[in-house]
Formats: sequence, C-alpha cells, structure tokens
Amino acid sequence: MIPNLPPGNYGIVTLDVAAQKPSTVTFVLQQQGTDWKLGGFFAKPSQVSGHDGNWFLQQARSYKAKGQNRIAWFYYLEARELLVPVSFMYTQSTDKAYDEMQTVKPSDLPPFDLSGAGKTYKVMDMFPVVVGSDLDLVVKYQSASVSDTGQTFQENMAVMKALLTRYPELRDAFAGIVARATEPSGKDYGSLMAMKDIK
Repeated sequence: MIPNLPPGNYGIVTLDVAAQKPSTVTFVLQQQGTDWKLGGFFAKPSQVSGHDGNWFLQQARSYKAKGQNRIAWFYYLEARELLVPVSFMYTQSTDKAYDEMQTVKPSDLPPFDLSGAGKTYKVMDMFPVVVGSDLDLVVKYQSASVSDTGQTFQENMAVMKALLTRYPELRDAFAGIVARATEPSGKDYGSLMAMKDIK
C-alpha cells in the first residue's frame, strides 16, 4: 500500500545488494504512455551489525519472555523495518509481528515527562535507529530553543542520563542514545553518545 498514490500503472523492483553491509535498493516505477519513469528510489540496509530482521524478531520474543516489554517493543520495530525493503510494504510476516508487538506495548510510551538535572523534559518520541553498524535509541524532547548549541548539548546529556536512570535496561539493548532537542518550529539539535560514555 502506497498512501496518496494517484491512479495509474506502477511497478516495484527490489534488488538485494550483497556487499560488506547487505542492503536493498527499491525502485518505484510509473508507466507514462509506453515509457516507465522513476517514481521513487529507496536504499536501506537489510542488516544491523550482521543481524537481519528475523534475528531482531527472535530477540524481541526473547525480551518479551523475560518481561522486558519496552526493549521487546523497540526490537519489534527494528525487526519490522528490516523485514521489508520499503516501509510502506506489508506482508504476512510483518502483520504477524505487528500483532505480537501489540501484546508488549508499554503503557508509558511518549509523550511523557522525564526529570533530570533539576528540570522536567517533555519527551515526544522514542524509536530505534541504525547509526553506522550500531542500533541506537533516539529520544526526542521539546525545547524552547536550540540556538545555544552548548547549552542544548548539556540538556541532551541530561536527558540521556535521566532516561537511563528511569530505564536502566536500555543500556544492554542499544549501543548508544541520540537525544534530539526539538523547537516548536521543528528545528532540532541532536547529540549522539555511546552507552559506555553516558555516566
């Protein structure tokens, strides 16, 4: 299903690229007259740190069995992302994973308030992201302004520390955290820190 697609004839071609970092390249083609034109191009890794979507699915199930539902939730998200070459594709496997995922959905997903360094931060979103060959966790929070990057960096660090204080189990599931201070305009400023460096 491709949302907002005007009526017409389309084709989707996906190539598996066997390389040091396996990837998929997907072309969405639209027929115009007798010609096929490029309507979209998507390239993405098909593995993270040498692990594919099925591995992340098994890890999610393992975290679920241990009662670590928050980590299971994020691993289900990553599994779904890796199981399809484009985010708008749905399969029986991804539908089944989605149904499983709903059984572990944490009740305290963002938005929520997070206290740290004497302040309260409004967390807007959290999701896994691939950075290089690592799986990191993004935490986006509201900020009045990100113009003072030195101050914003300090606040990003405070959010990371507060998040790990609240959810220490995240340390074992992700290589690092990306904290993104986000203004009402949408402008943001992010900082990435490896888990071992967040003290």
